[in-house]
Amino acid sequence: MINIICLTSKYLVLVFMALYTIKCFSYFTAKNQKRRKRNLNLQVFYIFAIHFLCHVMLFFNTDDKTVLIYYPIQILIAILYIVIFHAVYPKASRLLINNITFLTLLGYTMLTRLDQGLAVRQFILATVCLFLASFLPFIMGKLQKKMRNWTVLYGVGGILFLLTVFIPHVGQNINGSRNWISIAGISLQPMEFVKVVFVLFVASALVKAATLKDVVINGIISAAFMAVLAVEKDFGAIAIFYIAYISMVYLATSRPIFLIGGILLVVGVVVLGYILFKDTLFYHISVRVEAWKDPWANRETGGYQLSESLFAIGTGGFTGMGLGKGMPYYIPVSESDFIFSAICEELGVIFGLCLILVYVSGFMAMANIAMKCKQPFYKYMTFGFAISYIVQVFLNIGGVTKFIPSTGVTLPLVSYGISSVFGTLIMFSMVQFVYILVGKEGDALEEEERELRAAAAEYTAAVSAAAGDAGDAAGGFPAP
Repeated sequence: MINIICLTSKYLVLVFMALYTIKCFSYFTAKNQKRRKRNLNLQVFYIFAIHFLCHVMLFFNTDDKTVLIYYPIQILIAILYIVIFHAVYPKASRLLINNITFLTLLGYTMLTRLDQGLAVRQFILATVCLFLASFLPFIMGKLQKKMRNWTVLYGVGGILFLLTVFIPHVGQNINGSRNWISIAGISLQPMEFVKVVFVLFVASALVKAATLKDVVINGIISAAFMAVLAVEKDFGAIAIFYIAYISMVYLATSRPIFLIGGILLVVGVVVLGYILFKDTLFYHISVRVEAWKDPWANRETGGYQLSESLFAIGTGGFTGMGLGKGMPYYIPVSESDFIFSAICEELGVIFGLCLILVYVSGFMAMANIAMKCKQPFYKYMTFGFAISYIVQVFLNIGGVTKFIPSTGVTLPLVSYGISSVFGTLIMFSMVQFVYILVGKEGDALEEEERELRAAAAEYTAAVSAAAGDAGDAAGGFPAP
């Protein structure tokens, strides 16, 4: 009987996941507001159905009764977030609210499966971060006209915060990269927060740039951010920063030379740097590249992690082993960098593909908001966040599936790592403010159009009346 329940739950999870993914995209094609609202409400049902069925599988497959304690608490916080955020910001994007809820609940569920201690820690800290980030749309509303003027603060503050990793007894070297700090027993990754500040800096600088010289100066300062990351040996972060930068510059200038030149420049720098410094500065990157080329031949050195990741994905197949029945603990760092492999092993490749599409829908929503925004600073900012978000997803999933060499970045809102979760929640909350702003701009435009139509009607009526009076005075027929 238990096997039947678990098997049924596994396939129902795949069905609900597929339906949730479809609703992510039908949101963009809904013909009216009523249909769109219905799709969003169905999404909420699918989120809680998937979460419930996953905990059913966890309970029966692992015989762990603590799962029954975690489940209602996670559901309570999720419901409170959805209800309260929408009540406080009724004009906020419900698609983004649903995606945040789904991804965070999926992260808690997988961490409960992998390491309950980490799951509890992530849940508590992420709940606090969710609460704090929810204030950002309100705060940004108060500072709406000032934020675009803080270019120097973004630039200097961001670089200084990145440099904190070099403070003795504060900075930490983990997995070959010195990109962590530890304060009062709490470890943070400054890059996750500076990523937000960097996008704000570039957006602010582009708004003020009036000449090519301004763009070059801003590019040099942006390069300083990436130079610090290079010294930290955090090359995954460099990729995110650089792609976000050239994408934002291209959006602001509409000149293909910046996009093409940026791509050629980074290819040249990477190839030359790898050739010259692969045994020194790029040593741990060269290990990952060799593992990527042939993880089986390098299994005993740097290829073990990637080979186990591929084994896990292959073992799970299309439908997965069932949550609690796989062996994801064989994958090193499965709770953070390689959590996508654990998801595919136990929930299936179909679930994994749908998860990728859910991330893509979030990117599309943010990019759509950026294109609709009429204020340049917030347009560039939102687009920068969208690019940073989807590039991070690509680097993580591409690394664990052997599409590209592993870069060590996390899967947004799902992987363990409170710095990554908080940084992503900050980006989403700031995008929510822009979505609300776009809604107000649309309302103002509609109001202006209504006023123009009313004025035109009054003018037409006045002209007709004047023509009628003139006709009466002349003894003719009144104007129609």
